[in-house]
Amino acid sequence: MSESTSLRDQFLISMPHLDDRHFSRSLTYICDHSEYGAMGIIINRPAGMLVHDLFAHIELDYSRIAIDPMPVFKGGPIHPDRGFVLHRDDGRRWLSSHAISQEIRLTTSMDILEAMALGKGPKDCLVALGYAGWSPGQLEQEICDNTWLSCPANSDIMFRLPAEERLQAAAASLGVNLQLMTAHAGHA
Repeated sequence: MSESTSLRDQFLISMPHLDDRHFSRSLTYICDHSEYGAMGIIINRPAGMLVHDLFAHIELDYSRIAIDPMPVFKGGPIHPDRGFVLHRDDGRRWLSSHAISQEIRLTTSMDILEAMALGKGPKDCLVALGYAGWSPGQLEQEICDNTWLSCPANSDIMFRLPAEERLQAAAASLGVNLQLMTAHAGHA
C-alpha cells in the first residue's frame, strides 16, 4: 500500500445506515493503515468517566492541580482496558509514542498520564480506552460497501469541539450533512 492510498491521519465517518453498537454514529481517527490492516481511535464516544476518575483508578495523585473535566473516550472494542493518548506534538518525547503525522502523536506509556496529573501534559489531548482495528483489506472493503466516508483529519475538530459535534463537523468538511442522508444502504 502506498502512502497516497493509506488512510493514516484521516477521519472515518460512519454512514447513517451503519447499525453496529461500537461504530454507529462514530468518528474514528485512523492512526495506522498499511497492508497489515488498520488501527484507529473513536473520538466522539465518551466512556462515562472523566480523566481524573481514570487517575484515581490507576492511583495517580492529581490533587496538586485543578484538572478541567475532560472525558475519557471509548476508543474502540479492542483492548478496552488499555489506554491511549492522542495529542498534538509539542516537542516532548514520551516513553512509548508514535508519530502519526507531523502534528499528531499517539502515546501509550504511563509517563504522559503522570505528566497530565501534574498539569504538565500536552495542552491538546484526548484519552481513550480501547481501539478499533481492521484486518488486511477489511477497511477497504467496508469503504467499498459504503459503510464509511473518509476525509483528512482536522485537529481542531478532534481537540477543540465538544464530542457530540465532531461527527457532523467532519462530515461538513466534505460538504455532507449526515442528517439529510438515508439510513438505508444502496448502490447505484
